[in-house]
Amino acid sequence: MEAQLSSNMRKALLVLNCVILSIGNCGGPLVMRLYFVRGGERIWFSSWLETAGWPLILVPLIITYMHRRTKQGSHAKLFFMKPPLFVASAVIGVLTGFDDYLYAYGVAKLPVSTSALIIASQLAFTAAFAFLLVKQKFTSYSVNAIFLLSIGAGVLALHTSSDRPANESNKEYYLGFVMTLAAAALYGFILPLVELTYKKAKQAITYSLVMEIQMVMCFFATVFCTVGMLVNNDFQAISREAKEYELGEAKYYLVVVWNGIIWQCFFLGAIGVIFSASSLVCGIVIAVLLPVTEILAVIFFQEKFQAEKGVSLALSLWGFVSYFYGEIKDSKKKKNPTPETELPQTVNP
Repeated sequence: MEAQLSSNMRKALLVLNCVILSIGNCGGPLVMRLYFVRGGERIWFSSWLETAGWPLILVPLIITYMHRRTKQGSHAKLFFMKPPLFVASAVIGVLTGFDDYLYAYGVAKLPVSTSALIIASQLAFTAAFAFLLVKQKFTSYSVNAIFLLSIGAGVLALHTSSDRPANESNKEYYLGFVMTLAAAALYGFILPLVELTYKKAKQAITYSLVMEIQMVMCFFATVFCTVGMLVNNDFQAISREAKEYELGEAKYYLVVVWNGIIWQCFFLGAIGVIFSASSLVCGIVIAVLLPVTEILAVIFFQEKFQAEKGVSLALSLWGFVSYFYGEIKDSKKKKNPTPETELPQTVNP
């Protein structure tokens, strides 16, 4: 993977990773919600499943290692990560584990369509923390996007109890709203933190190294959630919960396994798109998939789609378009800089 790829190979890889990212981004929230609506109650367990599929990342890592072995022989390295980068990835992984818990709590209490729109506010937090951590410059487009996304998330607070799931108190519903917003804020901090880690790393960042970083992050996120499961006695409750699951014990474990697999599709697809194109393209793909998740939630879970959600969706999409249009316009300026007009110098007689 470290070798230079041809243009056609890079395009094929981009398409493949976009498909993988689409599966994870749209399927992850739906499968997680399926766990809860059919009788699942373990929030720590659900958050654990988001990153528990980290061993799957070993598959592409082994493939890339075997590819290097064919060219470099016994001199090929199995892992590239150095200790400072390992420590940084571990810290980010713990933060990711906490973010997984916040997100899982929100999905447990809110309809998918509502939680997806709240998560859309993540872009505003990402922009703010990117300014603080990596000195991201703001434009009129990014400021407009932050404003629209903030208003869009605020609109959801109006008449939110109308889509409150049955047998759930207003307190639980509003707490789910706050926890989801907190998850968006924390992940908005994690993304620039990862970018800062890349910039401060004293080694070349390759696709294989990015997968190693992702694996370490997911491992420590899983460890964090494992501690939560032990404290909450979730491991002892899994077998009992499986027997009482509405869809049956076999389908319970099927939902659990696919939960872990689909979320890893999100992680692998995201880093694959970044490698094949850029983080900007990855963000655009995720943004485009937001309405798809909304529609799928309405179809599979018969969730209500009130006027407030429609307005919030429109504002969110407007904000995304504004942000990415500004990014694309700015990248074009960098690629094709306008030469400064030089004033003719006059020579005094």
